[in-house]
Amino acid sequence: MAGWWRAASSGLRMAVLNPASRAAQPQASLYHTIQAIPRECTGSGVSSRDRVQGRIPTVVFSQSLLDKNPSARSPSRKYLLTIEKKQIQAILKSVQLPFVCSTTFPLQIRAGSGSSTVLESGTVLPIKIHRDKETGKILNLVFVWADEGSHVKVDVPVVFKGEDVCPGLRKGGHLKKIRNSLKYSCLAEHVPSKIEVDVSNLDIDERVSMHDVKVHPSMKLLSKNETMPICKIVAAQFEDRESVQS
Repeated sequence: MAGWWRAASSGLRMAVLNPASRAAQPQASLYHTIQAIPRECTGSGVSSRDRVQGRIPTVVFSQSLLDKNPSARSPSRKYLLTIEKKQIQAILKSVQLPFVCSTTFPLQIRAGSGSSTVLESGTVLPIKIHRDKETGKILNLVFVWADEGSHVKVDVPVVFKGEDVCPGLRKGGHLKKIRNSLKYSCLAEHVPSKIEVDVSNLDIDERVSMHDVKVHPSMKLLSKNETMPICKIVAAQFEDRESVQS
């Protein structure tokens, strides 16, 4: 496993530091394959032992397993795994939150530590990173399979741009950020790491709503009201009144 990690670390650094490769390759190929091995046992004691050994307990399954309608569930491809903590830490350092859970990664499940036998492989999307509330250390990870052609549900972080030239802000207004992310259902290969919301043309009292965001045609917004605002420019005095009332 240590040999896999050294190769993974080198490949990860090269991908992150080379902007040209980021533009030229599909998202999942930007990161060296995550190497995992099966966990045959479950329980807090087993998980604690894995963490002491420098590994992170992980589970991966098909997202349809979460569907409330049993008839819509496909075979889960569920695996209980462990992954080297160093590899996950390097990925988190390079990708950074909150973009990890909107980024896909290649995954290989090996028969055991040091084994060349691959039991399963594919692309995965992280959906949960459980941390210790006091220390912040990662306790376990949850992935869903995100192979090409499959549908996934993903919370995509919103990033605002154009604040430096926004007319409303130049007049002394305030950018009120209402949504930090938008939830979509889409094909796995079209999962965006972020949604950019341009505010460069907004004046005071103007807003950007969910339906104003342009995304890939395969992406379906999971919101009952697409007219809900993502952000708006409010006058400074209005913002002051809101602060007093709260």
